[in-house]
Amino acid sequence: MKTPAYAAPAAKAPLAPFTVERREPGAHEVLIDIKYCGVCHSDIHQARDEWGGSIFPMVPGHEIVGVVAKVGNAVSRWNAGDVVGVGCFVDSCRHCEACRAGEEQFCSEGMSVTYNGYERSGGKLDRSRPTYGGYSTRITVDENYVLRIPAGIPLDRAAPLLCAGITTYSPLRHFGVEAGDKIAVVGLGGLGHMAVKIAKAMGAHVTVLSHSESKRDDARRLGADDFLVTKDETVFTQHAGRFDFILDTISAQHDYNAYLGLLRRDGTMVLVGVPDPTPVHAFSLIGGRKRLAGSLIGGIRETQEMLDFCAAHGVASDIELIPIQQINQAYERMIKGDVRYRFVIDIASLGKAA
Repeated sequence: MKTPAYAAPAAKAPLAPFTVERREPGAHEVLIDIKYCGVCHSDIHQARDEWGGSIFPMVPGHEIVGVVAKVGNAVSRWNAGDVVGVGCFVDSCRHCEACRAGEEQFCSEGMSVTYNGYERSGGKLDRSRPTYGGYSTRITVDENYVLRIPAGIPLDRAAPLLCAGITTYSPLRHFGVEAGDKIAVVGLGGLGHMAVKIAKAMGAHVTVLSHSESKRDDARRLGADDFLVTKDETVFTQHAGRFDFILDTISAQHDYNAYLGLLRRDGTMVLVGVPDPTPVHAFSLIGGRKRLAGSLIGGIRETQEMLDFCAAHGVASDIELIPIQQINQAYERMIKGDVRYRFVIDIASLGKAA
């Protein structure tokens, strides 16, 4: 099926109209009409080949919300008309230890990412079949890698939950954040604003650490209990040992050692941003038996758990809805931090003239 899309034709080239071929659903697949697709900062990194290895032409987008249009003849979990989502991956090997544990994002053979990756054939990555993402009007996905969007979450505001939501929910849940814990969120962007909302819904006492005083009011509006401006270096001595847990969402280079000093004994700091390498001194860890860890996204089971949690607690992303014709301008605004807090593409705009 010829499908309208927007693609990056080459590294650093502007995104432009493109057509992809989508297959009719196989026995265990569903065809989804895409309604909304969130814009992740990783879309920019990959479309501009900043991480290397990008596959062009590239149709980005891994925060997909839509409606099931058609199901394969052996599909048992979905029906036409179901409101569903697709996140950062569309398949995995299914037999490694990670996949069997429901942690498909750590598949030992490599997950099939939703775009800038490869489909699977006979269980193996097929390098003749690149994946194309959600900046398009439809997508065909195996039924086991589709998520149910619960009633109560506006569909446009649900889209960023498929990446930003699970990226922050997973470490908060995995490392056991509980009601009453004192946690800090470093950075208040697309990831950080979701971390504040989710941690607050878990009952934690949440402090935002930001370089920018201008974000204080927003942090409070989102639910933060406190706000510290890290441009003032005395903050790191005045609040040493204050937090049980720190979730670091920053992608710009910064000093991990300073933030580790804010942890109490046996505290944990988890990285979900991807900055340039930063040295960590052993004394920053051994002095208080502290942990520095990393987290990626979540598996299918945990992502569904996150969506249900967000619906139950009234959590959704703060977004700016745009037509796809504004995607290149949106990329430039994201680089400048000029979005509160996630762009979401109205895919209906793909059927309209530029």
